[in-house]
Amino acid sequence: MSELKGLRVREMALADCDRVAEIRTGGWQSAYRGLMPQSYLDGLSVAEDAERRRTYLARADDSVVNLVAEDDGGELVGWACHGPYRDGEVLTPDAELYAIYVHPERLGRGVGQALLAESVERLSRAGHGRLLLWVLKENGRARRFYERAGFLADGAEEPFEVEGTVVPEVRYARALPR
Repeated sequence: MSELKGLRVREMALADCDRVAEIRTGGWQSAYRGLMPQSYLDGLSVAEDAERRRTYLARADDSVVNLVAEDDGGELVGWACHGPYRDGEVLTPDAELYAIYVHPERLGRGVGQALLAESVERLSRAGHGRLLLWVLKENGRARRFYERAGFLADGAEEPFEVEGTVVPEVRYARALPR
């Protein structure tokens, strides 16, 4: 658990699933507007996402870590998830940031930086040498965020399909401190 810029970052609990689903769904609807079909974004359900979060959290082993950021008032304002890097079905020695979402009204206030810093710290302590992540190719805001944090696109790309529309993703990587 860490505190940074008036934020407390801690591990996610089952009681956090509803708020995390709101943050994640709102994050998708905000960040991906114009990048994937609007009908898909409009159809996202906070209730269904919350149930998925509860299921994932209950099934997760110690290798997958879900973090939340809460402000001084105890309100959850961000969520991140990291674990082993997946190369298809094979886990590698590298780590992967699976997701990081900040409530759309809290963007640009250090929430994402705090969550990323905690993930980097934990993954470094666990002995991982690199942190990889996938980001939508056209998501300029997210790409700039990761680049400012020392990530570089490594040339890998893969298609991500949403309702028949191909939305390309690019992979970013950075070395983790030893």
